[in-house]
Formats: sequence, structure tokens, C-alpha cells
Amino acid sequence: MLALLGVDAVHAQAQSKDDSFLSLLGQLREASYSDKADIAERLSQTGHSSVRAVLTAFLEDRLCYRNDNQKVFIEKAADADPADLIDPLSLKSAGTAPADSLSKIGTNNALRKMLRTTVAHFGLSSPDAAVRLDAVKEMLRSLDESNVAMLRERAGVEKDSSVKKEIATGLALAALDDTDAQSRLAAVGTLKYSLSQNVRNRLALLFDKSSDGTYAESDENVRKAAESAVKSIDRWRTFYSGFETLFFGLSLGSVLALIAIGLAITFGVMGVINMAHGELMMLGAYTTYVVQTAMPGHIETSILVAIPAAFIVAGLAGVILERTIIRFLYGRPLETLLATFGVSLILQQGVRSIFTALNRQVKTPSWMSGTLQLNDALAITYNHLYTVIFTLIVFAITMVVLKSTRLGLDIRAVSQNRTMAKAMGIRTEWVDAMTFGLGSGIAGVAGVALSQLTNVGPNLGQSYIIDSFLVVVFGGVGNLWGSLIGGMSMGIVNKLLEPYSGAVLAKIFVLVALILFIQTRPSGLFPQSGRAAEDK
Repeated sequence: MLALLGVDAVHAQAQSKDDSFLSLLGQLREASYSDKADIAERLSQTGHSSVRAVLTAFLEDRLCYRNDNQKVFIEKAADADPADLIDPLSLKSAGTAPADSLSKIGTNNALRKMLRTTVAHFGLSSPDAAVRLDAVKEMLRSLDESNVAMLRERAGVEKDSSVKKEIATGLALAALDDTDAQSRLAAVGTLKYSLSQNVRNRLALLFDKSSDGTYAESDENVRKAAESAVKSIDRWRTFYSGFETLFFGLSLGSVLALIAIGLAITFGVMGVINMAHGELMMLGAYTTYVVQTAMPGHIETSILVAIPAAFIVAGLAGVILERTIIRFLYGRPLETLLATFGVSLILQQGVRSIFTALNRQVKTPSWMSGTLQLNDALAITYNHLYTVIFTLIVFAITMVVLKSTRLGLDIRAVSQNRTMAKAMGIRTEWVDAMTFGLGSGIAGVAGVALSQLTNVGPNLGQSYIIDSFLVVVFGGVGNLWGSLIGGMSMGIVNKLLEPYSGAVLAKIFVLVALILFIQTRPSGLFPQSGRAAEDK
């Protein structure tokens, strides 16, 4: 009996806590901003298990109520329509509702600042080290006595090295205001290893002169140590900034290499100047858009479906182009140029007629979104990182196809000596069609990668066709290694020049350098024999 009474008492206590929590939530609907801050403080003091989730949603403008029954919910994602609702008590799904049937519980800057600090306090005791690290970083943005006391308390029990390091940074920043010069000097010694811009700016204040010619820091040793620390931080930030520029150059180069790999096959191996290559890439990008539109609830996996789909669509278009036009023009490169230029215009207009001239946005899956924060001075975006990896994978598969399959053997035989290959029983016409289809399919795959970096539009191919021809010529006609290294090199050089000369001048400099290079090495970085070379 006593046990039953005990259970009932616990249940009644929990029910009372839930009722109190819901009552406070309900008051948020009509409260003023100052009252909302007070209610948020009272919510945090209830100790309810859902407090952190509710306050986080409040901070991120995801707290709302239904217009019909005034009940408060959390939106799973802000501004979604229909909105996926979450019950604020149980944090379980509460169904969906049209966006216009909901009203947001608004915030202002002062309220958001208060909420950030409150959420950070909750985060500091989270079992997840990443949450604790974010909480410490948030507390460093407004370092007051309360935050410093909490950081000191946490420093004694924290086990994660990255969180401990961030806490040490926060305590060192607080120690810069200490009355003891030795404590300030020790704090500067700790902070000189940080790459944070906030730390750098705080240290720089120590040796800056005010308008009356005095220093904010009275001790000369501390000032000198701070100046030395700022120089050290600046050197490392410059180093990582250069590394970041190299990475984005590598990413741009990956796109160029990916397009040039397909072009190296059609132009380098077959001797066809395919001005429609950029439009085949555009077809791959639009295929990605269509696949994503057909799979609205599976954005995460649609990109994986789009890759083979884009290869097939662009590859089939390439085969049709070769069978209907190109095969009548072999050995006449100027006429292939004119004919494929006409095809490129037809494809552009066809796309405009179907999808209109407006750009289409392809959604990026969540696993490709965001940044990889390596330290305070270096962040790499996941979509660019995946583009580099994707290019290397496509390159490896293409090499395997050309080096280790019957199709690759036939392609190499026909490209080296068509007459002999035909005499050995190889169906050269079939090989021509398959080769053109392979190059076109790779262009389509390049379109998938490009759709994750920019908007998809009818003129997408025109932006890259000239650069891809330059890459093929620079790398060596018909050589895939040349296309890969040439593309990466051009991307990096472009990105290194852009900060000093601007994007347009950078391209001009690269073009001039390329012309000079071709004068001394006409066959490019990796010269290779092919049908085009044989015909010369």
C-alpha cells in the first residue's frame, strides 16, 4: 500500500511539473519581450527534462502555437510547409500542420542573447562533448562573472581535451583583467597558442595606445608578450588562410578536371572538337534536378540516384549525337566544331522550352552541407570536399575502364591505329559510338557535381567549356592524367591570383601563361599519341 502511495505521489509530482511547464509555455504567446525573458528564466528553473530543447527552439525561432487551439509546439525545421510538429513535453512527433495555421513566438536581439547564455549553461553539463564545446564557445562571446565561475567549476571535472582547451582559453581571457601582472603575463602565455580572432583582438588591445598616448596595459612585459603573441597568431592565421585558398583552388580544379576527363576522351582520343560538351554536362545537372523533384522526400539519397541517371542521359545523348552527326564528319575537325556548336544551341533552347530560362536550385543533402572546422582559422565546406573526392573516384573508374576492360582495349586500339584495329575484327563504328557515349556520360556526371556548387541553368555549360578545352590542351591531348593534373593546377593558380587581380584578370593571366607554355611544349604536360596525332 505504501509503495502504491509512493508511486502515486511521484506521478502527481511529475504531473504538477508538466502542468507548470505548460502553463509557462502558454504565457509566452501574448507576453512582451521583457516578460518573455522572465518566463524563459522561470522555465529554466523548473528543471524539466525538455527545458533545453524548448529554449533552443525558442532561440532558433522554431517555437510556435496553433491558431485554432493556442497549443504550443516546436517546429522540427523553421519555415517548413507543412511543418513537422514536436510536442514540447515529450519531445515526440505531434504530426504536421500547414504553415499558415501556426504563429511564431517571436524574439528580439536582447532576448536571443539571454537565451544563448541560458542554453549554453545547460549545454555545459551535457554528456556530449561537442555540445559542451559549443556551450563554452557561446559563453566566451559574453564572458561575465557568472560564466567565468561556471567555467572554473567545469574545468575541474572536464575530461575532453578540446573542451578543456577552450575552457582554458576562456579563463585566460578572464585573467587578462586580473590586478596581478604575473597572472596577466601567464594568461598571455596561454592565449598565444589560440587562433581565435576574438583572442587576437583582445590581445591587440593590450598594446594599443589610447587617444591620450597611454596603454591599456600598464606592465611593459605584458605588452611585449601580447605583441609577440599577436604576431604569432597572425602568422598561423595567414598560413591556414593560404591552405584554405589552396583547397578551394583544388575544388575548382576538380570540377575542371571532371569536365576535361570526358573531353579528353572525345577530343583527345577521337579528335572531335565537341562544342556541345558543356551542354551534355548541363543535361547531367538538369537530370539531378529532375531526380530530386521526383524524390521530394528522399533528398539525402536522390544524389546517389542522380549519378547513374545523369551518366545514362548524357551518355545516350552523346551516342545519338555521334550516330546522327559526328560519324559523318570524322577527319574534318572544323566542321565538327561548327556542327556541335549548333547542337549546343539546340540543347540550350530545348532546356529553356522545358524548364524555362530561370535557374533551378538543387538542394544539397544534409551530409554534404556545413563545414569541417579543423581549427579557429581553417574551415572546409563539405560540398567542396566531396567534389574533390568524387572527382578522384570518377577518374579512378575511368582509368580502370580504359585500362582493364574490353571496351577500353578496343578504344585504345582504334585510337592508335584505326585501320589495323578494323583489320583485327574490331567494330570501329561501335567503338566510336561507345567512346563518345563514355565521354559524354562523364560530362553528365560532372554536371551532378556542379549542381551541388552552383545553380542549374541553360547557360551552365558555356561557363566551363573554354576552360575545359584549355585544361585538355595544357595537360596533353588524350591523356587523362594530364587532364586531372592540368585541371587541378589551373584551379589552384586561378584561386591564388584572384585575391590580387580579380577573377577576370586571373583568367587572362592564366590564358597568357598557357599560351607561353604551349609555345615551348606544344604537346602539353603529358603528350600522347591518338587518332588526332596520327592524322597530323
